[in-house]
Amino acid sequence: MNEKPILDVRNLKQHFKINKKFTVKAVDEVSFKIYPGETYGLVGESGSGKSTIGRSIIRLYKPTSGEVVFDDVLISGNLSKETTNHLRTKMQMIFQDPMASLNPRKKVMDIIAQGLDNYKLYTNERDREEKVYKILEKVGLSGEHAKRYPHQFSGGQRQRIGIARALIMNPSLIIADEAISALDVSIQAQVVNLMKEIQEETKITYLFIAHDLSMVKYISDRIGVLHLGHLVETGTKNEIFNNPIHPYTKSLLSAIPEPNPIAVRNSVSMHYDYAASGIDYTKGTLHCVSGEHYVLSTEEEFKKWK
Repeated sequence: MNEKPILDVRNLKQHFKINKKFTVKAVDEVSFKIYPGETYGLVGESGSGKSTIGRSIIRLYKPTSGEVVFDDVLISGNLSKETTNHLRTKMQMIFQDPMASLNPRKKVMDIIAQGLDNYKLYTNERDREEKVYKILEKVGLSGEHAKRYPHQFSGGQRQRIGIARALIMNPSLIIADEAISALDVSIQAQVVNLMKEIQEETKITYLFIAHDLSMVKYISDRIGVLHLGHLVETGTKNEIFNNPIHPYTKSLLSAIPEPNPIAVRNSVSMHYDYAASGIDYTKGTLHCVSGEHYVLSTEEEFKKWK
């Protein structure tokens, strides 16, 4: 792509020191780019570092090292007030558990308008209310819902409120951290379709973090595969699903449930054991397979896999 990325993550590390002898390397030397108007999917098993990356980018965690450039602004070091304001208004997050991320003591009107209140993004009380009503309508809710509390909604409705809270700031980038995993399958489809409709209308950019490969394939333009804090493979969704290179990616794809009983009978599930594989992520570098398709490996491994 010749277009300039809206988000450029370079050699991001997020380590958590447990005690003097032990440090958890949750994210280690991860690099990727997201371009304006696209959806970049991050997939991997639980504990692979997906959510940690999202939280490091939006600065819920301070990165151990590496650089994160958002809208041509470096947001990974010590933040000035101006940079913090830019980050807080132009980047938003949708959290995994909608009930835990919504203040149970506040009405929906005040929950959604919190960003507007913090940055005084309205002229008067009426303007504030109109902005909330408009965004509620956009996510499939009505104005009367603004007077209720979070516990009065279903899980899908609560997630729509979370989406509305992110959208009202008119951000350039939304990080959706497992935004559909706590919802019923039918509701998942509704929420993902809503996100796609909003993207078509507003040209917003998504970092979509999930472990459901089928849903990631449906919504994403490009995909990054994480394992043990390392980005082992990245590429367009067609490159990842039609031509997986890394053995971990192949094992993930082989585990996708197949609705056809005949195909299931003939399918072979691949087992990948990092400890027994002889692969050392720390010695590998990202090798270009073709176009946007990269795989983390040593020179010898890359020649063998390709």
